[in-house]
Amino acid sequence: QAQPVESGGGLVQPGESLTISCTASGFNLDIYAIAWFRQAPGKERGGVSCSKGSDGTTYYADSVKGRFTTSRSNAEKTVYLQMNNLKPDDPAVYYCALSVAVAAMPRTGPATNAFIEPLYDYWGQGTQVTVSS
Repeated sequence: QAQPVESGGGLVQPGESLTISCTASGFNLDIYAIAWFRQAPGKERGGVSCSKGSDGTTYYADSVKGRFTTSRSNAEKTVYLQMNNLKPDDPAVYYCALSVAVAAMPRTGPATNAFIEPLYDYWGQGTQVTVSS
């Protein structure tokens, strides 16, 4: 079965930067919103960022605003998450997910609508990001 694949995770020190990517071979990214979720040990999985689609709208969790940036290359079937100034609270398994329904949302919709997990059709298996000194 087709699924997106995350890569680029690893061990970094606090304050450093890291970019992770998600490659969705076999998918036409023109029709999908692509989001990043994360789950730390003992914590619920939550939304991190979302690239809505062709209208250029993006959404971010409050905890990462100003530090993380998501971008995409539809031609390369890849989405990126650039993480700057990583903090001890950021370590987690990061997952990318694709959604047709979120892509179809009005651009003026509330940000919370971008992180409703049942709306996502395909999920990757995750990549580990560890922040430690």
